[in-house]
Amino acid sequence: MSQSYNRGLIEDFGRWREFSAGMWAWIFHKFTGWVLVGYLFTHIAVLSTAIPAAGAEEAVLTAGEDVYTQTIVTLEDLLLVRILEVGLLAVAVFHILNGTRLLLVDLGIGLESQDKSFYASLILTGAITVASVPTFIAGAF
Repeated sequence: MSQSYNRGLIEDFGRWREFSAGMWAWIFHKFTGWVLVGYLFTHIAVLSTAIPAAGAEEAVLTAGEDVYTQTIVTLEDLLLVRILEVGLLAVAVFHILNGTRLLLVDLGIGLESQDKSFYASLILTGAITVASVPTFIAGAF
């Protein structure tokens, strides 16, 4: 006869308080990876609408009616897009820093200070993102 184990309720969302830094690092790394994949497909879909500009005549391109350029200019004029770009930067920076941290841990470097390096990657991500906000928001107002 097989034994039954009580693994808790699926609805038991209170367990997140028990997560260690390593679990949060794993969750954030997976989340940022999926966000980057989603961005890649969205980026391709939006820019593929501007493909007809590739076959445009020189007179149309010099007149400023290039579909690609108009698409980019229109998107960059939206404050929401600029804010989303800041978020994309934060996601990409964290994913890069945490991936580098994981690579070093896999190589045996910094095994004893994984929690500290995870917190350092979070702080560095925040610092880089906050420092870049003026660059992304410049010209939006």
